[in-house]
Amino acid sequence: MSSTIEDLARDNVRALTPYQSARRLGGNGDVWLNANEFAQTQTWQLTQQTLNRYPECQPKAVIERYAAYAGVQPEQVLVSRGADEGIELLIRAFCEPGKDAVLYCPPTYGMYSVSAETIGVEYRTVPALEDWQLDLPAIAEQLDGVKVLFVCSPNNPTGNLINPDDLRQLLAMTAGKAIVVADEAYIEFCPQATLAGWLKEYPHLVILRTLSKAFALAGLRCGFTLANKPVIDLLMKVIAPYPLSTPVADIAAQALSEAGLALMRSNVADVLSTREWLIEQLQSCDCVEAVFPSETNYVLARFSASSNVFKTLWDQGIILRDQNKQPSLSGCLRITVGTRAECERVISALRPLAGAGLSLEQA
Repeated sequence: MSSTIEDLARDNVRALTPYQSARRLGGNGDVWLNANEFAQTQTWQLTQQTLNRYPECQPKAVIERYAAYAGVQPEQVLVSRGADEGIELLIRAFCEPGKDAVLYCPPTYGMYSVSAETIGVEYRTVPALEDWQLDLPAIAEQLDGVKVLFVCSPNNPTGNLINPDDLRQLLAMTAGKAIVVADEAYIEFCPQATLAGWLKEYPHLVILRTLSKAFALAGLRCGFTLANKPVIDLLMKVIAPYPLSTPVADIAAQALSEAGLALMRSNVADVLSTREWLIEQLQSCDCVEAVFPSETNYVLARFSASSNVFKTLWDQGIILRDQNKQPSLSGCLRITVGTRAECERVISALRPLAGAGLSLEQA
C-alpha cells in the first residue's frame, strides 16, 4: 500500500502547529503595527562585490564590532540568521530528542516551543505570575530533565522586564544542570537591563540579540548569541557552514559602525518619545480597559470586545497583533510603536469605539 507524502513525514512535524508570523497572517493594511519592526526604511549601500565566493562562516568585522558594542570578547559572540536560528542551535546542541526538555514561561515568544517541537524535544511550560514575573518555586519543580530554559526580558508580548534578583535565583538553581537563555531582542530600548555583564559570573548563561528591532533591519535576518567560549564552541559544531550571506554581513558591519550605532540610538529615541505619547492617548480611549507599562517598541493593551476592535482597525488598514490566545492575555492586543502619524491613525480609529467595542454609531 503506497503512502502519501504526509505519511512519510515525522510524526511530530505532522502534528506541529507552525509559528504564525506577522507575514503569514497577512492582511491588506497600510499601517503595519503587528511585527515590532522599525517603521521607516533606511538606505544602505553594498560595498562587498565578491559574490562568486562563499562568505566567512563568522564574518570577522561583524563579530568584532558586535563584541565591542555588547561589551564582550569576540570569542563570546556567534552571528546567525536571526536570533531564531540561535534558539534552534541551542536546542540542537544541548538537548537529546526523546530524553531532554526545554522550559519557558508563557505568555512569551512562540518560537521556543515551535523550535523544540520541530527538533523532537519536549517542551515544558511554567506560566508566569500575574505580574508576568517568574514563578521560581514552580520552575524548580519542573527542572528534572530540562537542559535549556528560555527567559525573554523584556518579554514579548507583555513588554516587561524580568526581575534581576529572580534571574540570579534562576541561574543559581540551574548551575551545572541547564543552560539559561536570556532573550534580549528588545534590549536596545532599555540597555541598562542587559545581562551581558553577567557572562563572566555564570558559565551557563546565554544571551540572544538581534538587528531586527532597534537597528531597523528585520529584513536582513541577522542575530547574535552571546555566551562563554565553551558554549560558542559547541554551537559552532552545529551551525550551517555559511549562515550569513555576503550582503547580510556587509550591511550588518555597517550597522555596527560608529555611524550605524548613532543611527540606531536615534531610532530608539524616536520610538521612546512616540511610545510615551501612544500610551497616554490609549489610556483616554473608552474601549481600552488597561495599558501595560512597556520597555520595548510595542505596547500591550486590554480592550473591551477586543475581537471587534481588532477587526474594525483591520478593515481600516491598521494591522495589530491579537494576543487573545496567550495565557492571561484575554482581550489583549499588541501595538507596535510606529511613526507618530501611524500611531495617530490608531488613536483616531479607536476614539469612536465605545466600551462594547462597537462604534458609537452602531451601538
